[in-house]
Amino acid sequence: MIATPAIKSHDAFCPLPVTQSPILTLHDIDAFLRRDFPQLYVHGEIFSVIALGHGNCRMKMAYHESQLRPGGTISGPSMMALADVALYVALLGAIGEVPLAVTTNFSINFLKKPEPCPMIVDCRYLKIGKRLAVGEANLFSEGDEGLVAHVTATYSIPAAR
Repeated sequence: MIATPAIKSHDAFCPLPVTQSPILTLHDIDAFLRRDFPQLYVHGEIFSVIALGHGNCRMKMAYHESQLRPGGTISGPSMMALADVALYVALLGAIGEVPLAVTTNFSINFLKKPEPCPMIVDCRYLKIGKRLAVGEANLFSEGDEGLVAHVTATYSIPAAR
């Protein structure tokens, strides 16, 4: 699902728009994800790209009861999936459609218990090289400026064929 940008509180981390335009549009990335990653839509329209830049993006994960863990909080695997998808989308915004770009390292620090509500992630790349890209992501509960989790990740970019 393509959402209208509604960027406000976390703009210092993920400044959008950026000086360099993304290679893919919101429509392009939405079509790509639906075609190549249909499993993202098993529970409906959960993931949506709000804004896309060249090496950064903002995404939203709608709340679904399947994301809960005991204690009534969003599960770690759900937050990790949101961050991983967002970092992948941000990378594609910089390098174009490269389906075989893969996560090679992923580290998450859980900082605050998220409420059972939609989550927002802002991510950006620190470096995008020919074969590796290093990025970071910040996750927030919608409507709350308190940081819920911080992620650093590295993606491998396959050699051009």
